[in-house]
Amino acid sequence: MSLKQEIQKRKTFAIISHPDAGKTTLTEKLLLFGGAIQTAGAVKNNKIRKTAASDFMEIERQRGISVATSVMGFEYQDLLINLLDTPGHKDFAEDTYRTLTAVDSVILVVDSVKGVEEQTERLMEVCRMRDTPVIIFVNKMDLEGRDPFELLDELEEKLDIKVRPLSWPISGGHTFKGVYNLFEKGLNLFSANKTKIERDVVKVEALDAVELDEMIGTEYADQLREDVDLIEGVYDVLDKEAYLAGKIAPVFFGSAVNNFGVQEMLDTFVRLAPTPLPRLTNLRSIAPNEERFTGFVFKIHANIDPKHRDRIAFLRICSGTFERNKFFYHTRLDKKLKFANPATFMARSKNVIDTAYPGDVVGLYDTGNFKIGDTLTEGEDLQFQGIPSFSPEIFKELINKDPMKSKQLEKGIQQLTDEGVAQLFIREAGSRKIVGTVGELQFEVIQYRLEHEYGAKCEFQPKNYYKACWITSDHAQKLDEFKRIKATDIVTDKDGNDVFLAPSKFLLDMERQNFPELEFHFTSEFKTAVDSAG
Repeated sequence: MSLKQEIQKRKTFAIISHPDAGKTTLTEKLLLFGGAIQTAGAVKNNKIRKTAASDFMEIERQRGISVATSVMGFEYQDLLINLLDTPGHKDFAEDTYRTLTAVDSVILVVDSVKGVEEQTERLMEVCRMRDTPVIIFVNKMDLEGRDPFELLDELEEKLDIKVRPLSWPISGGHTFKGVYNLFEKGLNLFSANKTKIERDVVKVEALDAVELDEMIGTEYADQLREDVDLIEGVYDVLDKEAYLAGKIAPVFFGSAVNNFGVQEMLDTFVRLAPTPLPRLTNLRSIAPNEERFTGFVFKIHANIDPKHRDRIAFLRICSGTFERNKFFYHTRLDKKLKFANPATFMARSKNVIDTAYPGDVVGLYDTGNFKIGDTLTEGEDLQFQGIPSFSPEIFKELINKDPMKSKQLEKGIQQLTDEGVAQLFIREAGSRKIVGTVGELQFEVIQYRLEHEYGAKCEFQPKNYYKACWITSDHAQKLDEFKRIKATDIVTDKDGNDVFLAPSKFLLDMERQNFPELEFHFTSEFKTAVDSAG
């Protein structure tokens, strides 16, 4: 098969949502349709909750939440679907932001009871920054939720995107009858508690057909006719180009836990969603059909298998063909590496592969060569853009509780921060380590993993900082002067870049006025001059 054919076969997307909207459940149902799993693993009651297929860290199984991105591949309708299931919890949003750099489209899950929540808005902001194509799945229609028209208005208003329903719910809550597929003119009648695939779609030639009244009752049939008339009158016909440009989002309704309304969305997704897209580097845009291989690391995970202490870098392939045991150029380290056992994943299970193509995500066993954002090529010296670290919101000093395990603690915190779980800053005086995160839960995860994976015990001491600012200047003298005056608040990140830990917004604003020769950057990707104070 040619490179062009391999590219046309692939769709790479992420599922994103606010916590508890049903994202991991939807992921499992998509895997069910793809034949990747045989029965669903999510159970509502957490006391008897089976482990979800996509939750592979021990702490995830204990807490019943997803805190790390899982990478999964499955086949559907002769296509290879690469699915990245992201953490829902807001404390792990940065992992999700980075994952969004590695996909070509997104499915956003919205809870029909709660509507658009804060985390949903944040995630959509990142999608809008990149004009990522989005499909929306309104979940939990079998629960007493919001009016669907009201939800559509809220989606447009809060997410700043036009919407177009492609399926429509027939009632909701305890009277939920099913969904009508506006795209295919088919009716899917609801039955609860599906764990395996059932196909209940009924073709409806015309909405005024008597059979519709017989199937769902005259009251619901009349309401459906009225709703569809309103939809066709108010909403434009779906423009595929507008969807691909991130300007309009198709909307589907269903109940993921009951495996309902999912297939309509999946079938439309495989028709509409983009194949692998070009990616921007510091030199030029890389097209997927270029013959020479390129790719970038967007995620690193240590100890996927605790017995083997393995560390895996997840590589998104952007162009050309990746080959096992072939030397590739690591642009940051300026050296060549080859990989004997590159793997693709189905959550915890993995398969060694010989070749992979644009859109694929490959796991590379790593001995410490990779950091998030690293680029591999066939020789060209370039760097993929758009994978920054954002300024953390919470800062704490790492305190070693067992001096006999100092080496283990040092190795553990280096590896965990390489993964992007948190950011590590070093204060020169005494080499004190300050850890910055987006949320409190990350400290709990770090503490748990340091103890259980590295045998190192620690505690965290809160530090009152407002923001981390990467500082640069063309005036070396002024930079040195600032660093001398603010020595107690100057640290370096893991790459040795100077960082100012601002104690407050007021003091930050004052220093920016006092030192106009300095640039204060609020993401680590300051070389691109993409900078906003947030």
